[in-house]
Amino acid sequence: MGRSGNKWEIQGEKGANLFRGGSTINLDAKGRLAFPTRYRTVLDERCQGRVVLTVHDDRCLLLYPFPDWDEIERKLVRLPNQDKRTRTLQRMLLGHATELEIDNSGRILIPPRLREFAGLDKRVVLAGLGNKFEIWNEEAWERNCVDWVSAESGGAELPDSLETLTL
Repeated sequence: MGRSGNKWEIQGEKGANLFRGGSTINLDAKGRLAFPTRYRTVLDERCQGRVVLTVHDDRCLLLYPFPDWDEIERKLVRLPNQDKRTRTLQRMLLGHATELEIDNSGRILIPPRLREFAGLDKRVVLAGLGNKFEIWNEEAWERNCVDWVSAESGGAELPDSLETLTL
């Protein structure tokens, strides 16, 4: 993996920029989130400012550049939905998916029902997680960070997929 020259972005295997790092951001009175400058060019180049926002069962929002979401959506639609968990996942992710355009000021308007789902008020955390962002209520993020650290120090077994990861 090569670096892009920006400490908050890394190059993926196919040269696509990945997102990392976190920012605390104030939503404006209309519920608009202004992306930090370091992400704006990447989002414009990668998806021409088109993104998709949906929900996660951790009570946060997931934000994908449109090309990444398009691939996920195709996979979700193809899943057989006889299984209740599959139907629930499809309903949650697809049923809340909202396509948004980043405006000329680098902002998106988070729809009220998505803000309500995630408990977003004024201060939010934008966390870059590779090909997507998570958007959290700042207080929920802080509480969950404590819980995540506590869970890791509890000696729980690592999933097989993480056994070979060296940090």
